[in-house]
Amino acid sequence: MCGIVGVCGPEGTDAVLPIYDSMVTLQHRGQDAAGIVTCDLDGRFHIKKGEGLVREIFREKNIRRLRGRVGIGHVRYPTFGSGSGEDAQPFFVPNPYGVAMAHNGNVVNFAELISELKVRDLRHCNSGCDVEILLHVFASAMERDGNAQPTPDQVFRAVGEVFRRVHGAYSVVTLVGGAGLLVFRDPHGIRPLLFGRLEGPQGPIYAAASESVALGLLGFKRLEDVRPGEAVLFTLDGKVHRRVLDSREHAPCIFELIYFSRPDSITDGASVYEVRLALGRALAARWAAEGEPIDAVIPVPHAACTAAIELASRLGVPYREGLVKNRYVGRTFIMPEDADRRRLVRQNFSTVPSVLAGKDVLLLDDSIVRGNTVYEIIEMVRAAGAKKVYFASYSAPLRHPCVYGIDMVTRKDFVARGREVEEIGREIGADRLVYLTLEEMLSAARSAVPGRTGFCTGCFSGKYPTGDVSEYAKNLEEERETMRRLRQLEAVSER
Repeated sequence: MCGIVGVCGPEGTDAVLPIYDSMVTLQHRGQDAAGIVTCDLDGRFHIKKGEGLVREIFREKNIRRLRGRVGIGHVRYPTFGSGSGEDAQPFFVPNPYGVAMAHNGNVVNFAELISELKVRDLRHCNSGCDVEILLHVFASAMERDGNAQPTPDQVFRAVGEVFRRVHGAYSVVTLVGGAGLLVFRDPHGIRPLLFGRLEGPQGPIYAAASESVALGLLGFKRLEDVRPGEAVLFTLDGKVHRRVLDSREHAPCIFELIYFSRPDSITDGASVYEVRLALGRALAARWAAEGEPIDAVIPVPHAACTAAIELASRLGVPYREGLVKNRYVGRTFIMPEDADRRRLVRQNFSTVPSVLAGKDVLLLDDSIVRGNTVYEIIEMVRAAGAKKVYFASYSAPLRHPCVYGIDMVTRKDFVARGREVEEIGREIGADRLVYLTLEEMLSAARSAVPGRTGFCTGCFSGKYPTGDVSEYAKNLEEERETMRRLRQLEAVSER
C-alpha cells in the first residue's frame, strides 16, 4: 500500500509545495521511501527520492531544486521488490518526451510482462518494482504512436494499451513531458484515486491523490473520484481531458475502509469514519447476542478507535483507553520475524493499569493477521491486572493473501486459516473471541455507502476481481520465503 499525488498548474505554480504537504498527509500509507519528480518550463525533469520518511528525505535545498508547475510524488510501502532504495518511486524514462510515473497497487502478471517487454518492446527492467512495468508498457505505446508533441488521443491510446496488457490493481500518477499530468486507475478501480481543483492567482491548479484528506487540507475543492478504467489528463494549457477506456465491475478494496485509509478521508463516495461506525454497530449486535458482560470497551489504537466508541455506546458500557500506542514504531504485522514482532509490540504499546485492573474488558481491533501481536497485547493486559480479556475484530477472519498491494503474510501464516473461531481464540489467549462474518462486514459497509454493492474481498473470501492469481500468489510466497531465509542466515552470521 502506497500513497501517490500529482499536481499541475499554470505558469508560476510551485508544484513541489502542495506535493510535499500531501505526501506528509499520506505518510500513514508508506514509511519506507519517498520521492518527488517535477518538470520545469525548459522541459527539465528534477528528481529526488530516498529511503525514510518524507521529512527526513526532503530538505530546504531539495525543495528549491525541484522546480516546475507540474510534478508527482510517492510514499512507499513495499509489497513487491527488494524493498531497497532502488525501488523508491517515482521512476523515470527519457523516451519518449520524458515520462515519470508512480503508482499504488500490484501487478499480478509481473513475471510474464518482464519477458514480454524484453522481447516485444526491447525494453529492460532494472528493478523489482512493478511500477517500472507500467512505465515501460505506457512509454512503449507512446513511442510507437509518436508525434512531435504528445496529444490527448495518443496518451489515451497508450493508457488503453496498459489496461490490455497489465493485470492487477493500480492507481497511477504520470508526468508526461510536453503534455502535463496524467492519472489513471485500473478497470476494477481497486485502489483509490481522486482529483480536485484549487483556484490559484494565475488560474486553476489541479491535483490528484490517494485520499481526499491530502487535497482537502490544502483547500482543493470539487473533489471527484477517478472512475474505474478512466484516464484523466491535465494539460499544460489548463484543460482537463477525461476518458473511460475499460471499465469493469467496480471492486474497491474494503480493507482501505477497515484499516488503511485515514478516518477523515472519503474514498469512492464512502466516509471512512461512517463505515467504521457502522462496523462498530454491527459488532455490538453480534456481542449482545453471544458475548459476556463487560466493564469496558478498549480499542487497539488507532484504527479501531472509531468503531470502539460506537460499540461501547451501543452496549451501554464505558469506552476506555487502556492501551497507549507509540506513534514512532513501525507496523508490526509486516515485520519479517516473530521475534522482531514480539519485541516491537512491547515497544509499540503500553497499558494503563488503572483502567484494566480488576476489570472484564473487551479489546477491539480492526483485524487479526498472524495473531502474534494480539497474543502479546492480551498478555500485557492480563499482566496489568485485567480479570477477563475478551477480543473482537470488526472485520471477518483474514485467511487469504492480498495480491493487490497489501503485504500481509503467506497463506500458512494466517492464524485464522484452517481454524474455527474458538481455536483462534485459544491460540491468541483470549477468554472469548468474536469476529464479524463476511456478510455482516459487507452489509455494514454498504449501509454507510449509498449505492455501493461490490468490494474487493480477496483477503477474506479468496475471490479476486482480476480472476486467477494463483501463479502470482505462489511466486509471491516463494519470494517472501526466500527473503525470510536470507534474513535468518544474516542474523546467524552476525552473532
